[in-house]
Amino acid sequence: MANAVRRATNVTIDQTLLDEAKGLGLNISRAAETGIETAVRAEKERLWQVENTEAIQSSNDYVEKYGLPLAKYRVF
Repeated sequence: MANAVRRATNVTIDQTLLDEAKGLGLNISRAAETGIETAVRAEKERLWQVENTEAIQSSNDYVEKYGLPLAKYRVF
């Protein structure tokens, strides 16, 4: 994201947390961006799992019933 276009925005942050971050010399904008990026990634993963619940369950049911495909070729 080093070359990402950035846009100024206003956010409200707990004063104590903000003071502590500044005291530690953290780049508040970068820290917020990293936190938002992490939250977006987690939400996308959660939504993918919700959207694919049926397929995931079907695959799990298959493995439970028949075992892993090609399991006889595993060397571990």
